[in-house]
Amino acid sequence: MSSQSIDLTEWKQITARLLEFEQEGLVTRTFRRLDPQRQQAVLAAILDEAIEKGPTAINIKQVAERAEVAIGSLYQYFGSREGLLNFAIELCVHYMTDMFETYSPLLMELPLAEGLTAYLNTGVEWSQTQMGMIQFLARAAYHGDPELADRVVKPIGTAMRTIVHDMLARAVERGEVRSDIDLEATTRAVNAALIALGDSQLLPYLNNYFQVTDRKVSAQRVTDALVALILRGIGTANQAS
Repeated sequence: MSSQSIDLTEWKQITARLLEFEQEGLVTRTFRRLDPQRQQAVLAAILDEAIEKGPTAINIKQVAERAEVAIGSLYQYFGSREGLLNFAIELCVHYMTDMFETYSPLLMELPLAEGLTAYLNTGVEWSQTQMGMIQFLARAAYHGDPELADRVVKPIGTAMRTIVHDMLARAVERGEVRSDIDLEATTRAVNAALIALGDSQLLPYLNNYFQVTDRKVSAQRVTDALVALILRGIGTANQAS
């Protein structure tokens, strides 16, 4: 979000959450009534500061400068420094999990190979437009911020695992996947592989470690190979051939 903002169509999905947050005391009516561009600028500033310095070291003065608002305005919006960070955390988590819930039914109705490919490719494309949130999640997931492990990483990770589980379960019902697989363990293995492939495309430092792509091997080639490997391992005779 630091250089690219949320599409205004998607922002409309967030306005309902803002009302909930106001009722929960996470944000004030003053903030909720701001225009969407100003709201996004404030959120981007919070995320940029948290990404750069870590959530425990967030500086409200720097947030104000990044958002081009007065420090007093931030206190009017969130009440305190802690309230400001709590708002950012809750909005990120709900925004991302809401998106997963929106697309899950569509993915489950696709043949498994198409569903896994669409899930991965669409997820990467969408994430590239929301790099502020992705970097915020990555800091929590890969840098070991204990404060965010339970509040950010686990709910988003659980939502991702649930989508994979539901796609596999639906594929079993359709006869694409063998009924004797260990569904829970297979879900976790497939989910981990998809995360490694996707995150390596979003975060270059991870690609240096996972070695997913380079100039000779594209991300799509690796995606196709992974999907083929999955179907070969758990698909029925017709699907695996």
